[in-house]
Amino acid sequence: MKLIRTYGKSAKEAVQMLEWIECRSGTATSRLEPAVKRILSTIQRKGDAALRQYAERLDGLAAGATLSVSREEMAAAWEQTPRDLRKAMQIAAANIRRFAKWQMPKEWARTTRGVQLGQRCLPLASVGCYVPGGRYPLPSTLLMTTLPARVAGVSRIVVVSPHPARETLAAAHVADVQEMYRIGGAQAVAALAYGTASIPRVDKIVGPGNLYVTTAKKLVAFDCGIDMMAGPTEIVVASEHGNPQWIAADLVAQAEHDPETLAILVTSNTELASATAQEVQRQSAANKIASQALGKNGFIFQTQTPNETKSVTNRLAAEHLTIDNEKDLAWVRHAGSIFIGTQTPQSMGDYISGPNHVLPTGRLARIRGGLSVLDFLRIVTTQEYTSQGLAYLGPHATMLANAEGLVGHAASVRIRSTKSTPSRKATR
Repeated sequence: MKLIRTYGKSAKEAVQMLEWIECRSGTATSRLEPAVKRILSTIQRKGDAALRQYAERLDGLAAGATLSVSREEMAAAWEQTPRDLRKAMQIAAANIRRFAKWQMPKEWARTTRGVQLGQRCLPLASVGCYVPGGRYPLPSTLLMTTLPARVAGVSRIVVVSPHPARETLAAAHVADVQEMYRIGGAQAVAALAYGTASIPRVDKIVGPGNLYVTTAKKLVAFDCGIDMMAGPTEIVVASEHGNPQWIAADLVAQAEHDPETLAILVTSNTELASATAQEVQRQSAANKIASQALGKNGFIFQTQTPNETKSVTNRLAAEHLTIDNEKDLAWVRHAGSIFIGTQTPQSMGDYISGPNHVLPTGRLARIRGGLSVLDFLRIVTTQEYTSQGLAYLGPHATMLANAEGLVGHAASVRIRSTKSTPSRKATR
């Protein structure tokens, strides 16, 4: 990891590095847009034939193999999974479901002066869950994306995953997945967004992926809903008195996701900065991917004061953020998921705690949190007037409509507020 002081001779370098971090996500996806557009366009035009060609060439699909995964395959994978791992999956699934149920918003209605107002919570009709299947099998991501959708009441849940591993298929069995396809990359996003003969389109796509997947989600966002552009993993640890061994362990753990992982420690504690740098080097020595990520995108920002640590941390708006204690919550403004205290490894959130591990990257934590049951719901408002309510608020609505020059709006209120005289013909 590179140690950069935010003051003194390296202050200018720190400013430049922070600016680079702020814009790195958008730059990466822009670079891939031409290639991804070609894939999206080809799937739109040629459908299943193109999808199969891409799957065989890029996803390792065997010639003649079906794109769809059967329920029997999922059940067989479950039976072949070691008992201890099956138990861990079941516990994780139960915790994810429980947390999603806790997150469910309430339907309500309130009446005042003849006006009843309220909201209904309606599930989406269909969602596509992207589960990466490249460097590592990620059964945890399948659980994190499908189970909140199930709790929300989504009727059609589609999973796509390139060459899904046995563990991923076993997780699909636990989650009771009814529809799954062994496809990935931008081509899978295209199939979900636009539909093919064998894969009907969905209303929304959720889940993380590589830069091709992220770029594809960005490009289809006007045709199909997406959760967020979840790119390579990010971790920030903001600490003034943490344990350097434990901090290093979290940094290495997240860094092993991807060579593009962003891993950062922010601290004003000189001794902690130095000790953590040494620990990171020691702990990552045998971890090739983590070493690559930490060498390329690993930084220790040493600040002058704890207040500057807070400011830099909020500016980074990290996907995963670890803080020293509960009191630090008061100053955190931007983070995808927050891990509090020395006894809380970020890896627990990746697998089993219950809160979702699909989180905003590229500083999107400034505008949203992680995937949740709310991503699979629509909050639909309701309103009902009685004559009393219309008499009370109608004149004010008419006043506003006239002020905007929308005379038809005013008339639609006024016509209900005035007792109309029956015509002579109608009374005969």
